[in-house]
Formats: sequence, structure tokens, C-alpha cells
Amino acid sequence: MKRASRVWVLPAPAPPTSSRGPPGWSRAVRWPVVRSRGRTGARIAATLLGYERMSPASSASAADWPEACRRSVEGVRQMLRDHPATADRAVETGRGEGGDQALVIDRAAEEIIFAELDRLHAEGRRFVALSEERGEVDYGDPGTRVVIDPIDGSMNAKRGLRPHALSFAVATGATMDDVCFGYVYDFGAGEEWMAWRDGGAFLDGQRLTGAPDERRVPDGRLELVAIESAHPDWVAAAAEGLQEVAHRLRAIGSIALSMCQVACTRVDGMATLWRCRSVDAAASQLIVRESGGLVAFSAYDEPLAAPLDLEPHSPVLAARSEHGLAQLRRIPVR
Repeated sequence: MKRASRVWVLPAPAPPTSSRGPPGWSRAVRWPVVRSRGRTGARIAATLLGYERMSPASSASAADWPEACRRSVEGVRQMLRDHPATADRAVETGRGEGGDQALVIDRAAEEIIFAELDRLHAEGRRFVALSEERGEVDYGDPGTRVVIDPIDGSMNAKRGLRPHALSFAVATGATMDDVCFGYVYDFGAGEEWMAWRDGGAFLDGQRLTGAPDERRVPDGRLELVAIESAHPDWVAAAAEGLQEVAHRLRAIGSIALSMCQVACTRVDGMATLWRCRSVDAAASQLIVRESGGLVAFSAYDEPLAAPLDLEPHSPVLAARSEHGLAQLRRIPVR
């Protein structure tokens, strides 16, 4: 393994030789059969994400992203069980590539997830991984980006509070609009959120359809709004706008989980009061959109133009309707 300019380069493995997923279906890459001079050969059709019917002669497919996420969840959950004390979880290990102080549990969770990515790479998967702690890791295809936050809500996890999550997204390009698979696991509630681009959003395997509209109090304000990046200075600066928009506030402590609550209208909207990184929102913004909600990265004219990198580019807003999103835009954010 070589490292240069914060990019890790790993050797390429042989193509994959096994398939996963429901019988007769492959996730992510189909290997159709072609014939040349009377002989059968294999050709990779790079169809990223979403189920496709395999031909009877198909011999292999790429590993299943949801299963890789679930294996990662099991590993991280066990690691957290092995370190229940806040004194253990609060140990810092220096700054991650995203610039924040990294906790020992962040590093341990990242190692578990990257072990899964190494396995996928060994089976033939090609991608670039982006993680808040390790930075960018090249697994052979810059056209596919895997965007990870091993523990979103690290402060909660450190203090033994329940809301903290694994956030895992896959994209076919460089912006939020290119995300095609999103996965968020809430370690506190034990809930699994998942979405496929143009394939819907799911909570614990149940499709999120017909989510209710946001609720408003008689004066038109949204009944319950989640806020993130809740630094007292930023809350104070946004207080007047929040008062105009929201009847009540909740600060969950995880951008990924706050956005997921919008997907099933547990809250009526959410706003970060400061610029967020793509690792925090890449997966959950797809979950909101596939549930029928709306997302906007407010620093950009195009709502989903925020890049998938480690810089904190833009606040993010999520709502159930255009009206709700317009109300949230009145909150002064930084």
C-alpha cells in the first residue's frame, strides 16, 4: 500500500468470482455473456447499483453494498459494546483528514469499515473511498465514490448518548446529485435506513411511502424542526429566524439521523446552522429525497451541487414540501 498526497493506492485484485443478493439478481455490476469466434467470454457492464436480472449464464457479480454495510454495523456495534465506558470512548488520537479531533472509537470504527472495503476490492470492486478520518483511499476507480462517516454523532457516542450512526453512501460522480445508494444505521435505536436512486427509501426493510405532510401550528410555523451544528454562538445568531419558522426545536446530535427523521416526518424539517461535510449528509440526503422529501445545500444555486469531498462547503436543509423548504431558508445559517 502506497501513500502520496493523502491518497492511498492499493494493488488491483483479480475479478470477482462469486455473487451475492437474491437468487437470480445481482447488485451493482452485471457480467453479461458475449460470444467471440464460438467461445463464451465475459464482459463487464458497469451498471452501478440497483437490481438487474442476471442472464442464466452469468457467473459472477459484485458484492452487495447493503450486506457490506450490515457486516460493518455488526463490527462497529461489537466494538462499542467492548468500550462502554465514556473514559475509554473519549480518548483522542489526533486530527483526522477532515480536520476534526478523532476519537479512538472513530478510528476503530473506520478500521472495521475499511476491512469491508478491502474485502470488496479483493472481490473486484473498484471505487475511491472518502472517510473523515482517513481521507481519500484509491481502490481503482475514481468514477465511483464511497463516502463514509464511521460514527456520525461522535460526541453522543463518546458521552454514551444514544443517537449515533454509521453513514455510508455510493456515488457515480462528484456531487450530492450523483449519490445512488445511501445507508444509515442508528446504533441507539437499532434502525436501518436505506435508499436507492429511483428505487425508493426504506426503514427496517419497509418502504417509506405516503409519508405525511409536515405539521404546522395555527400560525403556520412548522411544529417540530431539528437543528444540527448547534454551537451556542450559531444558535444565538439564528434564534430570530428559528423563532419565525419553528414551534419547537430538537438537536439530535447527528446530521445523518436528523435528516432521516425528516424522511418519515418524525420532524417537519431540519437545518444545519453551519456548513457540513459530505460524509455527514451524503447518505441521508438520498434517503430524504427517495422518501418524497426535499433537500437543499443552501450555499449553491443548484440544491444538490455540493461536492463529495472533505471540505465543509454548505449548510443543508431538508423538508417534506417546497413550502417547508422555503420556510427553512429563512433561518440564517453560516
